[in-house]
Amino acid sequence: MDLEWHGDRVAATFDRDPDDDLIDMEFVRHDRLNRVRAEMDRHGVDVCLLFDPVNIRYATDSRNMQIFTARNGPSRYLFLPLDGPVVLFEFTGCEHLAADLTTIDEIRPAMTASYVAAGDAIADTERAWAASIAELIRQHCGPTATVGVERMNAGAAIALAGQGFTIVDAQQPVERARAVKSDEELKCIRSSIQATERGVGALRDAIRPGLTEQQLWSVLHQAVIAQGGDYVETRLLSSGERTNPWFQEASHRVVEANELIALDTDVVGCFGYYADFSRTFHAGPDAPTAQQRELYRVAHEQVHHNMGIIAPGVSFKEYSERAWNIPAEYENGRYYLSAHGVGMTGEYPYLYHQRDYDAAGYDGVFVPNMTICVESYIGHNDGGEGVKLEQHCLVTETGLEPLSSFPFEEALLAG
Repeated sequence: MDLEWHGDRVAATFDRDPDDDLIDMEFVRHDRLNRVRAEMDRHGVDVCLLFDPVNIRYATDSRNMQIFTARNGPSRYLFLPLDGPVVLFEFTGCEHLAADLTTIDEIRPAMTASYVAAGDAIADTERAWAASIAELIRQHCGPTATVGVERMNAGAAIALAGQGFTIVDAQQPVERARAVKSDEELKCIRSSIQATERGVGALRDAIRPGLTEQQLWSVLHQAVIAQGGDYVETRLLSSGERTNPWFQEASHRVVEANELIALDTDVVGCFGYYADFSRTFHAGPDAPTAQQRELYRVAHEQVHHNMGIIAPGVSFKEYSERAWNIPAEYENGRYYLSAHGVGMTGEYPYLYHQRDYDAAGYDGVFVPNMTICVESYIGHNDGGEGVKLEQHCLVTETGLEPLSSFPFEEALLAG
């Protein structure tokens, strides 16, 4: 490990939020809101009802109990018309939290239409909720409005459809809005990645045989939260033969000497932006084996080959056709994507391997200021250890710029 590179990060105190003085957050907020409205107009949507807490934050910068409200709802939601007032329906007792946000015109208490809140009267509550929100829609968008919705329980959606509106999926305009970032937004993203890199540096320094995977993973989580991040979306840290197949979450397993440790950050970090890069480490104390180095070399080659393809004007289909071909002995456990968009979470677009494109892929075009994560997972079909690598990147006017600068492991690349 290049101690000179990360020493200042590990030594940093994780006791304050990042300094946002150099970021024009008013511009960020209103630019995002305007992007959503522009995409609503392009897709013929008169009003969006947003329930996904990440989408609410994107459109207004209002944050409140994201994990809780993602499951318990609708208990917090946003009325976002193409023209007219933006109304946040906030969780009971929390109306004061967004009072200073200029992206929101009015804050009302939410009606929680969930079974845990309403019990066996849930159907009546859902109908009352639908009638109440329908009145607001008719007032500002007319009686035949096209209403976009994304995350809500089935009963509430059925009740709203019964009010006579055309119901469409809001994911398309919102995801398209989120896909391209402003220069100010990119400052938020860089801040989140840098904070996460400090956490990964601390995690790497903490690696030693005898720690459990959970103890090791907690180092990243503590550092991220202490620097003003939100949460870690997954628990993707595994060691030894638990690195193959991928997606085994951190457990009580003890890390043993000379094993590989694979990590995917998946951090919802500073300003609510995702920091998503993957690294694989070696526990020591001996040098990595030839097999470990070969796995790492192949994953490293895949990531960097595919990074070299992405540029403005390249289509998703063209990318898939030119992407690195995974050797047959590693094919079965391949990562389900070759690359994906990233912003406040993983987002549009998904880029698929050539062999998966016909079944799952779709076309589109890379444009400047998209942020893209390029993925690799390499583990032998017959088992053993595996290697996870990933780079968080920015599409520029000329190609792809890595935003994640955490170094790769020289000892695993050697030879």
